[in-house]
Amino acid sequence: MTQEEHKVAFLGAPQNSGPVMSTVVNIGTEATVPDHVFWSLFNTLFFNPCCLGIAAFAYSVKSRDRKMVGDKIGAQSYASTAKCLNIWALVLGLFVTIGFIVLLAFGIPTASRAVETGMQGGRSLLVNVYGR
Repeated sequence: MTQEEHKVAFLGAPQNSGPVMSTVVNIGTEATVPDHVFWSLFNTLFFNPCCLGIAAFAYSVKSRDRKMVGDKIGAQSYASTAKCLNIWALVLGLFVTIGFIVLLAFGIPTASRAVETGMQGGRSLLVNVYGR
C-alpha cells in the first residue's frame, strides 16, 4: 500500500453522501440617500447667513425621517433641497467671512490714518469731514 492510499484509507469515506447544501446571499444594489445632516449642522454652527444653515438642517432631518420610514423618493427630495441650501449657506458664509477679513485689513488702517490726520490739524475729524 502506498502512502497516498494509506491516507485515503485512514481518512475514510465522506460521512454525508447526500447533496451539498448551499446558501445564497443577495446583496442589494440599492443606493443609500445621503441626508447631509453633518454638513447642515456645520453650516448652522459656523456659516449661517440668512438662516440658510438652520433651514438646511431642518430639511436634512426631514430627509433622515423619510429614509427611516422607507420613503426613498421623499428622502431624495428633502436631501436635494438640503444640499442646495448647504451650498448657498457655505458660499455666502465664505463671502461674508472673506469680506470681513478684507474690511479689517484695509478699513482699520485707513480709519486710523484719517483720525491721525484730523488730530494733527488741530480740528476734530467731523470738522474735516463736513468742511466747517
